[in-house]
Amino acid sequence: MNRVILMGRLTRDPEIRYSQGERSMTIAKYTLAVDRRGRRNQDNDQSADFINCVAYDRAGEFAEKYFRQGMRVLVSGRIQTGSYVNKDGQKVYTTDVILDDQEFADSKNTASDMGGGYASDSSRRTASDSAIGDGFMNIPDDVEDDSLPFN
Repeated sequence: MNRVILMGRLTRDPEIRYSQGERSMTIAKYTLAVDRRGRRNQDNDQSADFINCVAYDRAGEFAEKYFRQGMRVLVSGRIQTGSYVNKDGQKVYTTDVILDDQEFADSKNTASDMGGGYASDSSRRTASDSAIGDGFMNIPDDVEDDSLPFN
């Protein structure tokens, strides 16, 4: 079975191309920086893998319209390998994730706060609202821990 699920941050805005022919199709290519849990490099920094992703047709249009550098996204698809000979005559091997599904992994408020920009200011809720955009209730700072129904 060839199935992969990844969550990571876009290293740059998606690169967009359009196929030729009768029925033009959007092709979006981007790279996800996916953290390696629990592993640190020599400088004690979190290490990451950089995974090439390709989205076709409607998924490509979605990535073009909404995805921006730094956003955290969740994707699923299949791994596809290939190779080509570069201009120096060397064989280059490629590995890409061909996407079936892709979605935002952060709430609209989180993405807006970090400059992701897919939520307008008018769509943001204020602190006085009973719930924020991620479906959780705001709990005031002055609430005693003993009064909460969980630890």
